[in-house]
Amino acid sequence: MYTTEFPLSNLNILYNVSGVEVGQHLYWEIAGLEVHAQVLITSWIVIGILLLLAFLGTRKLETVPTGGQNLVEYVLEFIRDLTRTQIGEEEYRPWVAFIGTLFLFIFVSNWSGALLPWRIIELPHGELAAPTNDINTTVALALLTSVCYFYAGLQKKGISYFGKYVQPTPVLLPINILEDFTKPLSLSFRLFGNILADELVVAVLISLVPLVVPIPMMFLGLFTSAIQALIFATLAAAYIGESMEGHH
Repeated sequence: MYTTEFPLSNLNILYNVSGVEVGQHLYWEIAGLEVHAQVLITSWIVIGILLLLAFLGTRKLETVPTGGQNLVEYVLEFIRDLTRTQIGEEEYRPWVAFIGTLFLFIFVSNWSGALLPWRIIELPHGELAAPTNDINTTVALALLTSVCYFYAGLQKKGISYFGKYVQPTPVLLPINILEDFTKPLSLSFRLFGNILADELVVAVLISLVPLVVPIPMMFLGLFTSAIQALIFATLAAAYIGESMEGHH
């Protein structure tokens, strides 16, 4: 005969595992909550870089764009085309800002980890790194995407949106529900794993062969970082478009 002690002990084990950490972290207490100071610092630096670039590129708008304005318009057109392709001509406009914010934040975060010498800044505990090098950041971005995914579907179809879970047959209900849980998991772990692995490879190579070998790997890291930002933004737009279309 089973007792209630077995599942409760399992819950205690899971709770203890959830507290496991890798490395040291600097914590700040804000409104009674402990937050990772490294992630906040580097995230706000990335946001500051984006705001500065946006200000410099748009402070003197001209009919014929030059310099920074030309770059800003090129990036905006690229993001607009990406969103239009994944969501559709009729529905894409309200989502350009969200997809663009995701792409630019991840892109600059990834590149900051490869280009900025974060580790020369000493902290009482831990060290600075790219925001996307922290699983909390990537999970938060993935959850934002999931919220927008459901919002888009409910806004377009109302309560009938949930009918997709029993299509084409009610037998697939558990699988269709599981799919919505795996989407944010795949988004977050793909981005986190690739960025962490890239930084670890470069760090190991620099410690072993500090001169010539790490340079090509750093350029490769810049390329893969840009690709990861593009993949995340593309999948986010595709999920939003999928929810409004109502089919898989």
